[in-house]
Amino acid sequence: MKFKVETLPNYRIAYMRRVGRYGPANIEVMEKLKKWAKEKNLLKSAILLAIPQDNPETTLPKNCRFDACIVISKDHLMDGLDDSICEGDLPGGKYLIYEVKHTAQDIQKAYADIFPSLQSNGYKIDHKPIFERYIGDMINNPYCEICVPVK
Repeated sequence: MKFKVETLPNYRIAYMRRVGRYGPANIEVMEKLKKWAKEKNLLKSAILLAIPQDNPETTLPKNCRFDACIVISKDHLMDGLDDSICEGDLPGGKYLIYEVKHTAQDIQKAYADIFPSLQSNGYKIDHKPIFERYIGDMINNPYCEICVPVK
């Protein structure tokens, strides 16, 4: 698998969390977040993140947490929060960035291939979330990036 190494900044994020089996319902949460972001004029030059917080092999699927996130500036005022929007920080640092075609099948295959790729290239995963990053024109760009924290 091809990857590039990037040092990512700390991201301040607004996010919506869903708990349950990973799958199509995650897309619904991301669509709700995009609708909220559009209403707040945050979507135009957005960085969106999809963060599966748990490994379904070690966490019961019904307890798996998924966060749909948008990066917000340090000075953005989070006014008009409702119960569905949370605010947080995602730590930066050294990440391996894998560009993947944005289809369920390609993303699933990439997640299966990433861990052998890490080992064969001598990297150790860091204890931060792995996430999907979507930048720029997400309608016409058929790719996303899977960002893997490494030490």
